[in-house]
Amino acid sequence: MKLHNSILPFATLICLIVPVERALHAAPADRFNVLFIAADDLRCDLACYGHPLVKTPHLDRLASRGTLFNFAYCQQALCNPSRASLMTGLRPDTLKVWDLPTHFREVAPDVVTLPQHFLKHGYFTQNIGKIYHNWRQQIEGDPASWSVPAVMHYATHGSDTPQVSDGELPPDLAPFKRTENRDVPDDAYFDGRIADLAVTALGKLKQQSQPFFLAVGFWKPHLPFNPPKRYWDLYDRAKIHPAGNPHPPENVPAIALHNGRELLSGKGRPLPEDEVRELRHGYLAGVSYLDAQVGKLLDELDRLELTETTVVVFWSDHGFHLGEHSLWCKTSNFENDAHVPLIISAPQAKQRGKKTDALVELLDMYPTLVDLCGLPAVSGLEGVSLAPVLNDAQATVKPAAYTQHPRPAYYKGRPEAMGVSVRVPHTRYTEWRDFATGKVLASEFYDHRRDPQEDHNIVAKPLEPRTLRHARRMLEHAFPRRVR
Repeated sequence: MKLHNSILPFATLICLIVPVERALHAAPADRFNVLFIAADDLRCDLACYGHPLVKTPHLDRLASRGTLFNFAYCQQALCNPSRASLMTGLRPDTLKVWDLPTHFREVAPDVVTLPQHFLKHGYFTQNIGKIYHNWRQQIEGDPASWSVPAVMHYATHGSDTPQVSDGELPPDLAPFKRTENRDVPDDAYFDGRIADLAVTALGKLKQQSQPFFLAVGFWKPHLPFNPPKRYWDLYDRAKIHPAGNPHPPENVPAIALHNGRELLSGKGRPLPEDEVRELRHGYLAGVSYLDAQVGKLLDELDRLELTETTVVVFWSDHGFHLGEHSLWCKTSNFENDAHVPLIISAPQAKQRGKKTDALVELLDMYPTLVDLCGLPAVSGLEGVSLAPVLNDAQATVKPAAYTQHPRPAYYKGRPEAMGVSVRVPHTRYTEWRDFATGKVLASEFYDHRRDPQEDHNIVAKPLEPRTLRHARRMLEHAFPRRVR
């Protein structure tokens, strides 16, 4: 497969030396820098989130000096709408972006993105890796967001094939499709090269007088599961088991499920247990590979003595299913897809090394970083600043978090239905509505105090009817019914 030229090394040289837009306002040199780190398809399978097997020492280190959000949620469990929402601070319904092909500039050409706001106020903004959507769009990433052209940001995941400079490519030890296990160095794949470029960029940014916003987007642990062999070797296959809840939730409406086409080619076929173990092993290995790349950035921040002047944010665009509820991949409103890791380390925060149970959303990152770095507030954003939570882990900033997804999951033209979901403390409520009329087609209600895995839809017989009524009111507040 032909790689897009944004992946080629020559572009990285341009990226480091040729500015493409001047700031409208000079930024004071004492403003905090931002290191904005993204992961792709990463659910909360990190040691700092309590996963019993995964090895993530570097992200655990970041959590130890920042704030870990136990209940952070994406606005849609699909790359393009989730990232567009986060980077604009607007919900998918506001943008009218719910699919992969639609670029947010097509529907909101004048919107000012998060890094663009920093650029306009004197920051040097740079993108290495996948921050916006990576394919199927006429606009590659978002050039207006960056001081220099983005690199390694636009390609297919399938084009992330191993590249070695010397000798023959080592054999693939993985027996199944969509996994790969080769004894190659980290930089054989995209993420290793992205980490190396980001380390180089940090060194150059250290020499500049203006503050920086460096966005580093890693492509893993997204399929294919192909981390280098050393990361597979961190895990004992005998300790990796299939999901404990492999069947659809009790009383779940069919519309809430999907055919897992990203992995299963739309056939929805059950996988044999050995293949399930292989996939779950590959996912954990990919998480550790990602973690190692993050560690390189944190180490370089420390070496350059930038740690105490840089706000570091780590996030994932959405979660992922690994066989739970009979599902693979994303595109649902279940907790496994909506729930995301979020860690913010801010030198100016009054507390560090804390975990918070505050409900937050990815679109809160825009106002949060603007607030932390002292930039002018942006009107019309639909998120809120999380700064109060960084100063007090017991604080709350919103009563609910919202996620949505259309049906079909990958529609053409317009959706037939839209699933809208609200997460409030202890419960999740979801309605599936006809896209044209707003009529409620089906609904779900899960009690996380008794059923944290969302295995029992009790909307017909809630144990506490008042909690269902409350969740319905909160959903109606964000997604008013417009029955026609």
